[in-house]
Amino acid sequence: MESFAAASQVYAGGLIFARVGAMVMLLPGIGDTTVPPRVRLGFAFLMAMLLMPVVARGMPIPAAVSGVAGAVIKEVMIGLMIGGILRIFLSSLTTTGEIISIQTTLSFAQTAAPGQAAPSTTLGTFLGLIGVTLIMATDLHHMFLTAIVRSYVLFPFGREIPVADSAQLAVQTVAGSFRLGLQMAAPVVVFSLVFNIAAGLVGRVMPQFQVFFVATPLIVLLGLSIFAMSLGVIGMVWLNRYRELTSLFLG
Repeated sequence: MESFAAASQVYAGGLIFARVGAMVMLLPGIGDTTVPPRVRLGFAFLMAMLLMPVVARGMPIPAAVSGVAGAVIKEVMIGLMIGGILRIFLSSLTTTGEIISIQTTLSFAQTAAPGQAAPSTTLGTFLGLIGVTLIMATDLHHMFLTAIVRSYVLFPFGREIPVADSAQLAVQTVAGSFRLGLQMAAPVVVFSLVFNIAAGLVGRVMPQFQVFFVATPLIVLLGLSIFAMSLGVIGMVWLNRYRELTSLFLG
């Protein structure tokens, strides 16, 4: 490699690629399973080459192989931490879709989710696609790229990984995403509760009335209508909360 770059430059580029590659593989939209791995790796390599002249100044090279391996592992863990947290919060939309599907008896309607390895409910997949579309349409993915650059200010080379703080942030993100998913599905949940109570009362008053035959189409139709009317609010609330989460990595 001495004909193309010095050993220090190769080492710096490898460390930067380790962190950036780990983040790119998990970022919403860019890191979805539908994006070919070669495209993601090529994008990560391009980002690493662009960042190397800026963040790799004066980087010392460890004398032992164990030091090099430890530095690479640490950079990969930092990238997985940041990318994983950004990916976890995207599951709030899937949670909303799952709850609405259960309340409207559509939980058995499964379809392939582009951002997940396992299939999800149709409404969960639909909301997940809307989330990625909103990220790209509102240029929120530019904040992802800014977060990659700012990560070298928050977690510079040679600094120990804040494992306890990272675990606490991950737990808070999981709890917050589930809470937000339930809040966004609240209109359909309230409707389903009132509708089921009313259907139960009708069944008690008129035992010969076929409640299940009449109630199932109504709860699907009315539940999806309420979901459609609240879809704009769901998108705006989720986008604002996601922007607040991303701003944590911008310093």
